[in-house]
Amino acid sequence: MNILLLGKNGQVGWELQRALAPLGSLVALDSREGDLSQPESLRQTLRAIRPDVIVNAAAYTAVDKAESESDRAWLINAGAVALLAEEARAAGALLVHYSTDYVYPGDGQRPWRETDATGPLNVYGQSKLAGEQAILAAGARHLIFRTSWVYAARGNNFAKTMLRLAKEKPALAVINDQHGAPTGADLIADTTAHAIRALRQQPALSGTYHLAAAGTTTWYDYAALVFAVARQRGIPLALTACSAVPTSAYPTPAARPRNSRLDLSRLEQTFGLTMPDWERGVRRMLDEVLDN
Repeated sequence: MNILLLGKNGQVGWELQRALAPLGSLVALDSREGDLSQPESLRQTLRAIRPDVIVNAAAYTAVDKAESESDRAWLINAGAVALLAEEARAAGALLVHYSTDYVYPGDGQRPWRETDATGPLNVYGQSKLAGEQAILAAGARHLIFRTSWVYAARGNNFAKTMLRLAKEKPALAVINDQHGAPTGADLIADTTAHAIRALRQQPALSGTYHLAAAGTTTWYDYAALVFAVARQRGIPLALTACSAVPTSAYPTPAARPRNSRLDLSRLEQTFGLTMPDWERGVRRMLDEVLDN
């Protein structure tokens, strides 16, 4: 099985290099080698490699900047994805693509199901939803994974930012009215590899799934866990007070969803999985970060 991975150096892409390697012959490209903003070059790359599976871990993810760079966000998150889907359909290849909880309106308190009505709040979410729709329109065999609050030990993440600020500042304010599940890139990659194996045996499993860690937290409680673990490890912090604040305390160009909860039932039942609680993955990531 020939596998093409796009976006190999991103948080999820880096973990996918490890998780996909045992499945077959893996060609992993970075954003320069597999540039989603250059459609014809991308098409030529696909036709030269002739993959059986295309895994697209590349995307335009600058949520706030997308409001002023909408053309580029749409080109990468929608136009390039449409091209990938068309080429996958023509070649009979499986397309694996990552989407986001931002395709939903972000209201309410119930976890979103795959069948719920979409309604993105910002350009980023709109462009990601358009990418999903392009895959469905092309009719390619696919796995679309909607995920949320992605982190990895490699690169920057929320926990590392909180640790840095807690070492520098005596007081912090963290948003406490956005709800979701921090989801490790390693969990996403391992689940992807498992699902690809299953789909190779049962093509009817093609579809859209929610892929995230189990449970729910807020950015404030996420930060509190980070601080607690750091103190347990004897890391000196300047922080003496952390206050919970609403989203309105931090205005941003792009509106943020309050409800990023995702219902994992379809993924778990279809692929025989039990997704771990978010806290387990975050603690494991912190062990790695704090040991370095």
